[in-house]
Amino acid sequence: MGGTKIVCTLATSPDEVLDRRTVPTAAPEETLTAIEAILAGWWAEAPFAALGIASFGPVDLDPASPTWGYITSTPKPGWQMIDVAPRLARPFGVPTAFDTDVNGAALAELAWGAGQGMEDFAYITVGTGVGVGLVVNGKPTRGFQHCELGHVRVTRLPGDDWGGACPYHGPCVEGLVAGGSIKKRLGLEDASGLPADHYVWNTVAHTLAQLCHTIVCAAAPKRIVIGGGVVSGQPHLLPRIEPLLRESIAGYMSIPNGVPYVTAPGLGDHAGPLGPIAMAMGAAEEK
Repeated sequence: MGGTKIVCTLATSPDEVLDRRTVPTAAPEETLTAIEAILAGWWAEAPFAALGIASFGPVDLDPASPTWGYITSTPKPGWQMIDVAPRLARPFGVPTAFDTDVNGAALAELAWGAGQGMEDFAYITVGTGVGVGLVVNGKPTRGFQHCELGHVRVTRLPGDDWGGACPYHGPCVEGLVAGGSIKKRLGLEDASGLPADHYVWNTVAHTLAQLCHTIVCAAAPKRIVIGGGVVSGQPHLLPRIEPLLRESIAGYMSIPNGVPYVTAPGLGDHAGPLGPIAMAMGAAEEK
């Protein structure tokens, strides 16, 4: 479940996707009703064994909470405190996993992509928002809430004093480099056609390198993957980030050498849609 669209996938593995449907992220009732219809159709044809739901957030991931499975304090209008997982799972009675959209993508990359064989791994997505799936000892981090590293404030590029677009934190990472933030900064309806030498990409590369610096110091993952439409739509961006990260760390920590440390998703654009499949398979195994 993304802020712009929802991808519903029926699969037995990444190599056997039986069906995939897309639903626009509109008002909650309209959107959830459309998802329910898809799930009911699949269930009628061949009941599925487990359900995985990876959602934009923030979300409530505490199984003991009365609002487990809800979207909570999201900036997306109309979606605050919306019952998602309990509502979608209720008709089926199958094991259900619920997590953030970016944690789902991180788990898919761990299972089948750039994180295979690793237990400490970070997945950053830069699109409608900025999210970080931080996996430590094989599992997404948990505390009183999931991590929200896309909302940390980082060292700014010298000379950049724009106030940012995040309604909560102004010039946090998301407020500076998310797709909507870039458009708001430049007063554009569409920023996809900006040339590679546009000054805004200096800010984006610097800010993402600073986010990686924070992640490295906090958890020292064995690899950082960066996906999402902003980065994949500007191929020059990704190769700029690791050198800026290494310069920023300044040798204080021994970032792995020999292979790219900051890299693209191994699953490409399929990391997000395959996240709930990885989650559902895990829920079925734990049953």
